[in-house]
Amino acid sequence: MDSDAWEIIHIPEKPSLSPDHQPTVKVYASLIKPRFANTIVRHLCKIAPLEDLRHVKRVKKKILPDCGETQLTVILCLAPEHNDQLSDMPPDVQRLVDPYELSPFITQVCKYAAVSKEEWEEQSKIWPTSFHPPTYNIDGIGGFSEEETQSICKFMRVVIDMAVSGHTPLVNAAVIVDPSVRRIIASETDQVYASSAPRDMTSAETRPFEETGEICLNDTLEKQNGSLSALSCLNPWQWSLQPHDTENCSQWHPLRHASMVAIESSSARDRNLFPNPSKIFDQDHVPPSNTDSPAKKQKTSSQSPDVQNDSREETLRDPSMERPYLCTGYDIFLLLEPCTMCAMALVHQRIKRIFYAFPNTTAGGLGSVHRLQGEKSLNHHYAVFRVLLPDDALRQMTTV
Repeated sequence: MDSDAWEIIHIPEKPSLSPDHQPTVKVYASLIKPRFANTIVRHLCKIAPLEDLRHVKRVKKKILPDCGETQLTVILCLAPEHNDQLSDMPPDVQRLVDPYELSPFITQVCKYAAVSKEEWEEQSKIWPTSFHPPTYNIDGIGGFSEEETQSICKFMRVVIDMAVSGHTPLVNAAVIVDPSVRRIIASETDQVYASSAPRDMTSAETRPFEETGEICLNDTLEKQNGSLSALSCLNPWQWSLQPHDTENCSQWHPLRHASMVAIESSSARDRNLFPNPSKIFDQDHVPPSNTDSPAKKQKTSSQSPDVQNDSREETLRDPSMERPYLCTGYDIFLLLEPCTMCAMALVHQRIKRIFYAFPNTTAGGLGSVHRLQGEKSLNHHYAVFRVLLPDDALRQMTTV
């Protein structure tokens, strides 16, 4: 990667594995005659379903090059990992051997479903599997245009500026954005400690980027362990070791991580701009239109990549307008990968995309430790991206 360039990397729902190191499991298989295929598969689906291998195709088809005939091989059932004895097949499966002229053997199939086309191609060399790309339509998974990349980089610079402006040591910062009009909806930093009380919001997000100070930061945040103690998502329990000023207790709380405070600010904004609670716009249950929400209709003619904030949103207040449903369709930009608490809060808020600059190796909820974006039991899923910062952005990371 060019150290002077930005790079945006999609963090998939499951960890990406090297194509040459795909975990496998043992199975019993056998060649079968094509005329028996349907009958055998019906029997096996009843007596030996492959519940944990739904990505694996039960039958492998091969065209013999010499004669052009079709050769079929079927997976009979799972095999013991530490035993290669064919006699260990379940009795119900063994009863199929003689009637259908089976010749069981042990082979291997890939244990996990592919998360990329490259993985799927390698898996299919071992045994055919299915590959299902993301079915949800989220911009960015297939790449970003030059204009989109510039917009993402500008919002990430806002995050960096917020994280370092007036904070010693460094804190996490969160910026919620309406991507359809590139407007900042909420921007906040950690408020876990009394020293990280709400700051003057007339500074970072409204100041030109060129006015930010120069810095001296090592190549990565990981090397700055001494300056990371106040990052709430990285050190969720660090607050308990700090002296608490009871007179200023309203200025800190152990759960006021940057994401949580930004969500609170976004909600307060909606209550202020859209006072009628009976009119709520839910993008998850309304057919999409040319504009994603009533709030967004106000500036559809202005698609400038320049960062905009909400300082003039008084003009949007209209009792007849529908209130946006939570943060549906919005992006959030963070300095640090959120912890599981913040990641789950962003699920509940229906955030569309999450961008962060640095992984959270101790408590990360979106790739480093856990991976909530791949939890199938959740009723909402967002796309997650890591933004690799260029050298000039890293130099900005300082305690000016």
